[in-house]
Amino acid sequence: MDILRFITAGSVDDGKSTLIGRLLYDSKNILIDQLETLEKQSKNRNENGIDLAIVTDGLRAEREQGITIDVAYRYFSTPRRKFIIADAPGHIQYTRNMVTGASNSQLMVILIDARQGVIEQTRRHSIIASLLRIPHIVVAVNKMDLVDYSEEIFNDIKAQYDLVAKKLGLEQISYFPISAFHGDHIVERSGNMPWYKGEVLLDFLENVNIHEGRDFESPRFQVQYVIRPQTDELHDYRGYAGEVISGIYRRGDTIAVLPQNIQTRISKIETGGHEVESVFAGQPAVLHTEDDIDISRGDFLVQSGSLPKVENEIEAVVCWLDTKNLNEGNKYFIQHKSRVLKAVVKQIEYKIDVNTLEKIPVSDSIGLNEVVKIRLKTASPLVFDRFEDHKNTGNAVLIDETSHSTVGAVMIL
Repeated sequence: MDILRFITAGSVDDGKSTLIGRLLYDSKNILIDQLETLEKQSKNRNENGIDLAIVTDGLRAEREQGITIDVAYRYFSTPRRKFIIADAPGHIQYTRNMVTGASNSQLMVILIDARQGVIEQTRRHSIIASLLRIPHIVVAVNKMDLVDYSEEIFNDIKAQYDLVAKKLGLEQISYFPISAFHGDHIVERSGNMPWYKGEVLLDFLENVNIHEGRDFESPRFQVQYVIRPQTDELHDYRGYAGEVISGIYRRGDTIAVLPQNIQTRISKIETGGHEVESVFAGQPAVLHTEDDIDISRGDFLVQSGSLPKVENEIEAVVCWLDTKNLNEGNKYFIQHKSRVLKAVVKQIEYKIDVNTLEKIPVSDSIGLNEVVKIRLKTASPLVFDRFEDHKNTGNAVLIDETSHSTVGAVMIL
């Protein structure tokens, strides 16, 4: 069964947590004992006697303040599809948490308060969606009940966001007039908005195509683990385990081992404990090579034709996630999937205004939540693609050398 990973985004009190609670409640994904607990803890009760927002507001501080601070992940399923939802914070100071939740999402649901229209946080989250190349954007105009379910207001907000989407190059946009509190157009159709002829939100989430961006043309495979049992039965066994990031791998294919740039051929392919003739994007696999080559965790096995770049210097857009400032000359680890290298910030070229996309000259340090273009130099060659060409091999994270915490989300240019 397919798994759709999506994130909800919006400003404070736009109803993100309530929307997720409504999805879980109306799709019968909340257990009876959970409902009893919710009823006891609810303050802002709806017609069912519960506050759906606290389904996701798991931290005590969140429940006391009525806001979302951390990224809350929730899981539910329908007969058609499984879902992993990231409920992201709406406050500006928690933008880093929002970036973290969006980095692996295939779709973003941007909530807009029907009374407020498109605001700064709407543009901020849309820009992050653009930077992270999230393929599907759902604009949910919430709290339609508070504007008398006005078609005119919905169409006006749709026109406002169309301008934002055009400027950012966002193409696959879907619009829904909803009321998360009352459940209008979330799981069931609503009689309050007879002018809306589209599908309900859950139907869309169940049917949206999440495989259209899967790349079968440029094979990429990064080694996550070298399997070397060295037992009597498997004395000569050497397999390279990982996930096929993109493309198709077949037994007998000629491949290059990068960054060493050594040519060899695939002698055997295993998946699920069985030998197979081929594997494709999204499948876990163990590849074997004809030649005895020193291959380690983090190395790439790729096919000739559309090779990734192998360089010691990269240009990247970075969303800074740490309270300690980013400065030229700072040293970090850069983690590119399974490969971890030492890196130094050679140059900070400019900041990006997340409201206008304007390039701003850098006159001081880079602080929390700022987005910048930088140049990094790595201690040894990095194998990568441009983020615009291959999202999965064009992103990385910066890690603090001392605390080993993630301090920057990296999109390689």
